Amino acid sequence: MRPLSEDDVRDAVADAIRAGVTLDIRGGGSKATIGAPRPEARSLDLYGLAGVIDYDPAELVLTVRPGTPLAEVEQLVAERGQMLAFDPFDHGPIRGGAVGAATIGGVVAAGVSGSLRLSGGGARDHLLGLRAVSGRGEIFVAGAKVVKNVTGYDLPKLAAGSWGRLFAMTELTLKVLPRAPIASTRAVEGLDPAVAVRVMAAAMGSHAEVGAAAHLPAGSGGEKSLTALRLLGFGPSVAARAAMVERLLGEHGMVVALDGEADAAWWAGLRTLDPLGRDAMLWRVNVPPSGGPSVVAALEPLGARWLFDWAGGLVWIVFDGDAQAVRDAAAKAGGHAVLVRAPAEIRAAVPAFHPLAAGVVALEERVRRAFDPAGVFETGRF
Repeated sequence: MRPLSEDDVRDAVADAIRAGVTLDIRGGGSKATIGAPRPEARSLDLYGLAGVIDYDPAELVLTVRPGTPLAEVEQLVAERGQMLAFDPFDHGPIRGGAVGAATIGGVVAAGVSGSLRLSGGGARDHLLGLRAVSGRGEIFVAGAKVVKNVTGYDLPKLAAGSWGRLFAMTELTLKVLPRAPIASTRAVEGLDPAVAVRVMAAAMGSHAEVGAAAHLPAGSGGEKSLTALRLLGFGPSVAARAAMVERLLGEHGMVVALDGEADAAWWAGLRTLDPLGRDAMLWRVNVPPSGGPSVVAALEPLGARWLFDWAGGLVWIVFDGDAQAVRDAAAKAGGHAVLVRAPAEIRAAVPAFHPLAAGVVALEERVRRAFDPAGVFETGRF
């Protein structure tokens, strides 16, 4: 089903309730193969519910329908010197699919944030308001179309990262921010994982105002490892902060400068995980930054390849071995692991999300039932 209006979405949910079937909410399908296959569910395709409703650059607010392609949204705000500060990206290339399929609704529903999430916040921090249809078949409004708002329950925080398990969003209002005119990266070669995390932590704690920090191990794009710190802002400010970073990195080796196109290309490659290739199961491991090296130490001897983003708080791992080994390593480091890419038979057997504590499971269940008592959006995906 491809609804073209909010009323169409409401009718589709009402029909599903009467028929006793489940609905699998889709946008562009760029993340459709995350989670278990769900052949029994009806597809509720929101790609046709697209278009910009309102954009006020002076107020830094954009209201858009969920099926609008992410690329169109980013181009629109870029033309006015602005950006989505949570740095969203398209999962299509990561799973070997087409570029440009991701929609803004799918990105927000999955809580997708790129390397700049470290300084700019996540999708949930930039979603101001929404309209949606619940599993009861009811249209409701949450949040507002202004940056400062304290009215009602903060339901947008639930929407970002809900993966379509609570309601179908039909309209989103996002906060946008001015785009930095200059981006420049300073990097140092040859650091091991533990030292790289310490260096990135020191940089984040300095006055350099680092926008993004990442580490590629040796062999994943170069003969030596590379620890990179990205700076954004106006020219004189970036130059002064780059000098601070160079002094910090210079204690550990020769500093490499990436400016202009080189800077953009390096971070674009990190977004699509080019250094890790497309030929293995992919895991997204979130841990406290200090826990990243222990995850790597546990899995690298087993054949895992990896890289650090978010100053070590995000570890991307390609590993075709035992899924429980990844989950155990993540849990031991105080984090969790999500299966992002795998063959259908593995996704059918291995849950995408990390197992939750019993109390959290019970709370999550109560929240889902409040929005979806009939289980219309319970497809078995997760």
